Amino acid sequence: MSDQNPGTLRLGVVGLGRAFTLMLPTFVHDSRIQLVGATDPIAAARAQFASDFGAPVYETIDALCANPDVEAVYIASPHQFHADHVCRVAAYGKHALVEKPMALTLEECTRMVDATQRAGVHLIVGHSHSFNAPIKRCREIIDSGVYGAVKMITALNYTDFLYRPRRPEELDTQAGGGVIHSQATHQIDIVRLLGGGLVHSVRAHTGAWDASRPTEGAYSALLGFEGGAFASSTYSGYGHYDSDELMDNISELGQDKRAQDYGAARKRLESTTNAAEETALKAARNYGGSLYVPNTALPPKLAHQHFGQLIISCEKADLRPSPTGIAIYADKQKITETLPEPKIPRIEVIDELFAAVRYDRPAIHSGEWARATTAVCLAILESARTGQDFQPGLQVAYASTP
Repeated sequence: MSDQNPGTLRLGVVGLGRAFTLMLPTFVHDSRIQLVGATDPIAAARAQFASDFGAPVYETIDALCANPDVEAVYIASPHQFHADHVCRVAAYGKHALVEKPMALTLEECTRMVDATQRAGVHLIVGHSHSFNAPIKRCREIIDSGVYGAVKMITALNYTDFLYRPRRPEELDTQAGGGVIHSQATHQIDIVRLLGGGLVHSVRAHTGAWDASRPTEGAYSALLGFEGGAFASSTYSGYGHYDSDELMDNISELGQDKRAQDYGAARKRLESTTNAAEETALKAARNYGGSLYVPNTALPPKLAHQHFGQLIISCEKADLRPSPTGIAIYADKQKITETLPEPKIPRIEVIDELFAAVRYDRPAIHSGEWARATTAVCLAILESARTGQDFQPGLQVAYASTP
């Protein structure tokens, strides 16, 4: 094993797809991360990684984990593999950062929690947008008590999610497809963090109104929290209205949005006529693909990432996080609190991972926390199916870290 630099975390990667490309600028620009190996079933992606980082690539996760230089593993494989991959990583004594959603069932989530606990390694689930600095700052304001307790949360996001190139399983709810597993995970994680974590009731409706995309493309859910707070969470991925208009036309990734890009996702799909062609288009656009454009440079202007409009109603004020700060609507005045521009996108994920691995600090986005979010997401599906309220189990209270 190479000499360990306590200021650097040596990270292996499982899965070099879309999620990896979104985290790549963070990994490249955060000096605490050194990418030391990767595995992916696609040879072109492995070749791209080897070229970019001069690090070994492997055809199997076991070969990656057997590398003694790997301290922790970022798991960005498709949803249905998360549980098995986390358990394999833990068996090698490696810490795990796994993409959301944690898994597709509560049984899988529990298996992941148990495996990492037995191995004595940390499990962190993310990136989810509850890591975002404006959300963290809202939580700090709530914790200060200056505006009283949270009473109501309103969350809304309209995107083109359903019309981005998809593999067949990404349009199959049972296989982890649709907006509940991929997008509600973000929104519910945010709402739980701000509402205290303990959801005791869910009433929801889901929508699936495009037969060519046969999975949930929208939902609206009413959540009740222990202590009396409640939240409404609405999401649509049908690619018509774009709620980034409410965020000063700053995209989810914190960059300026161009008006000429409206409808780009649907237009891109017009080049495909069947599932195989759509799968090929997605692969071509992914890391190492024929249409992949390498670019890890940070834009000259970068705002904080977000997940749509969010209003937190406390007893004495409403809080509205944005990509640039927090608007506080108090009894007698509006206060605008500006946040510094982020130097590196998603740096909060590395903050939490590094603190856990290097200093054994408890993570907010632990396996137990993410399992509770998964329970609420599954409750949305169950409530929509039955037309009844549903009580999610395995809830975890929010607790700030030292």
